[in-house]
Amino acid sequence: MRGVIGLGVIACALSTAAVAQTPVTIDRAVYVERAINGSRSIEPATTLQRGDKVVLVLAWQAHNANRRFTVSSRIPPTLLFQRAGNDMIEVSVDGGRSWGALDNLRVGSRVAAPEDVTDLRWKANAPTGRMTFSAIVR
Repeated sequence: MRGVIGLGVIACALSTAAVAQTPVTIDRAVYVERAINGSRSIEPATTLQRGDKVVLVLAWQAHNANRRFTVSSRIPPTLLFQRAGNDMIEVSVDGGRSWGALDNLRVGSRVAAPEDVTDLRWKANAPTGRMTFSAIVR
């Protein structure tokens, strides 16, 4: 079926890393926004098609409450980043070589735009938490 993207591809592309010696459990979920009779809802995604609006959730739990770590996620190439669920999430527009707020990053001579985002990261200051972002399926 042309235009349908498997969730396995997106889940695998959501490469997350916890930078610490202590084990960290990371769970991933993908939700799709649906408009039904003028009302919008978010539901677990089973299949995705081009143009679908999705919300991706990365939840973590560190097994040692005293360790701080960073959770990062590459934006899958099948998704067009829209926005992060928190202002504390840093973005990269160059594959993770440099990080910052989107307003402070540049692509060539222009200010970076959401569609330029390649990676996200969040410095975890608590043993449990979650990072969310929205995107559109390309």
